[in-house]
Amino acid sequence: MNLKTEITKIHYNRDYKGIFLNFLEFASLFYGFGSKLKNILYDKNILPPQKVAAFVISVGNITTGGVGKTPVVSEIAKYFINKGEKVAIISRGYGGRLSNKNINVISDGEKIYYNAKLSGDEPFWLAQNTPKAVVLTSKSRYNAAQYAIEKFGVTKIILDDGFQHRKLHRDFDIVLMDSEKGFGNEKLLPAGPLREGTESFKRINKLVVVSKNKDHTRAEKIAKIMSKKMNIQTQVCYTEPDYIYNIKTGEHLEKGKEITALCAIGQPEQFFKFLTEDYNIKEKLAFDDHHIYKEEEIPQGLIITTEKDAVKMQNFNRTDIYALKLKTVINIETLFNITT
Repeated sequence: MNLKTEITKIHYNRDYKGIFLNFLEFASLFYGFGSKLKNILYDKNILPPQKVAAFVISVGNITTGGVGKTPVVSEIAKYFINKGEKVAIISRGYGGRLSNKNINVISDGEKIYYNAKLSGDEPFWLAQNTPKAVVLTSKSRYNAAQYAIEKFGVTKIILDDGFQHRKLHRDFDIVLMDSEKGFGNEKLLPAGPLREGTESFKRINKLVVVSKNKDHTRAEKIAKIMSKKMNIQTQVCYTEPDYIYNIKTGEHLEKGKEITALCAIGQPEQFFKFLTEDYNIKEKLAFDDHHIYKEEEIPQGLIITTEKDAVKMQNFNRTDIYALKLKTVINIETLFNITT
């Protein structure tokens, strides 16, 4: 077990005590100072955000780890594409081998130019699952946005994980919250999972509670509490298991099979939980987020993984790897207060 995994455990354990946590809390003072200073400079317009000639939407979160941004980004993009708009999705491209100092065109809306190892698992998944969307990766979201407008004539730009990236002006800020994990121990990095303090809520246009459960009662209750407590518009995004399919043939896997559950995502517990009810899990393997797999790392026998991981295994010489297809349901018109 590596240090990153151990620290993540601390982030979501309110009862954890000890010298190591004290050290992390001391480091959080410096992180918090830097974060607040940056936000003050942007709030006071001392550092003015750069604007572009398109409507910019940011989908982000206040905590580290997998909250479920990527499927929400895809649903938003598909909604506006269906309305006749040209949409670009811009990601930093974490985990990809392409240099994000450049502007990388992962997809022009018709053709995908790079595989998951080069582009990063999330940009590749977005390109595969969001037909007609331009998908770009770059460290400079502003330069990428300008390129998308000039090269592809986009009218809507969606920033995947863009809440803390304040250099680019955005017209609508959406923040996601995990219904199961919440804000963890509510401490700033590195002592906790918070990227920013609660003062950042004043920048949010809409808070979305992502329900990663078959029973959505908890998420709906949290949404009501957050709406009242933070005085912010809040709604629920429903994420449920849909089916298990073979990543080579598309064949569905029948329930009751003995399987190995394997993933490399920010919060693997919910993925394992989704599978427990319908399959006999003989082993659970959790790699670091954005892990690049080698074929020899994958054990023998039936494998079920996430779609995010599956895109990095498509070229493996295996026919026994399956992926969990999740169904994401979110009311986009309610999200943007669109009246029809």
